[in-house]
Amino acid sequence: MSILVPVILCGGSGTRLWPRSRAAMPKPFLPLVGESTLFEAALARCPGSAGFAGPVVVTGHKHLGHVEAQLGAVAGVGAGAQVIVEPSARNTAAAIALAAYRLPEDAVMLVCPSDHHIGNVEAFAVAAAAAAKLAEQGWLVSLGIEATRPETGFGYLKRGDAIPEHGGFRTAQFVEKPDLARAQAFLAEGIYAWNGGIFAFRVKDFLTELEQHRPDVAASVAEAVAKGTEDGQRFHPDADLFAKVPSVSVDYAVMENTTRAAMVPADMDWSDIGNWHALHEALD
Repeated sequence: MSILVPVILCGGSGTRLWPRSRAAMPKPFLPLVGESTLFEAALARCPGSAGFAGPVVVTGHKHLGHVEAQLGAVAGVGAGAQVIVEPSARNTAAAIALAAYRLPEDAVMLVCPSDHHIGNVEAFAVAAAAAAKLAEQGWLVSLGIEATRPETGFGYLKRGDAIPEHGGFRTAQFVEKPDLARAQAFLAEGIYAWNGGIFAFRVKDFLTELEQHRPDVAASVAEAVAKGTEDGQRFHPDADLFAKVPSVSVDYAVMENTTRAAMVPADMDWSDIGNWHALHEALD
């Protein structure tokens, strides 16, 4: 069985929740819902007791202090963690590739944003386990979050044919943020889910797809990692080489191009806490 590695992405400024969230202290590091910060909660959802390996956290140098302080606050996580310090922000394809080039090729990566709220942790664990099993079979898996309203602020995943075992489906289509009429139609049709940016795939499968569809990103990140330096649990890619990496999302670079895209339904009381209204809903 492959090792399952949480890859926690800690990028972005979170300024949509200004003045509570600011560039110097963005929303992942704030206790917005409950006593734990969103970053601490993301770590706690992936404990060693549930079969997870130590996490790989990808963050910018401005937030390194917050990451390291809060890693130590989550029991059983900090000691086995690796922190990859991005010298510049190059979007999610590059961030995930940084982690991939630092992991064994057979490891399964569970990629999670650090700034989302998940109210039903048990449902998350079930969906993550199903996604990991599909990933071991060579699928590149998205968690398809149950759409509960006609939301125009998220991308959508269209459910395709069922994949035997593990409750998964082929992803028939990735849909950009729709207008209200399309979002209402998606909700009525019942086969569309929100794309929350949570993925599972084996390292070797992700890198094969990235090298095929965006060889420029793959080669640039690989070179920056090869010339990088370690400092305890920190890893620093070469800054000059990483600055040359094209900025593109993992959806555009890989997920929308692969023929092995799959999805696992996830009804887990999820919110991206993307604005004040979303925060108030999560607190209700």
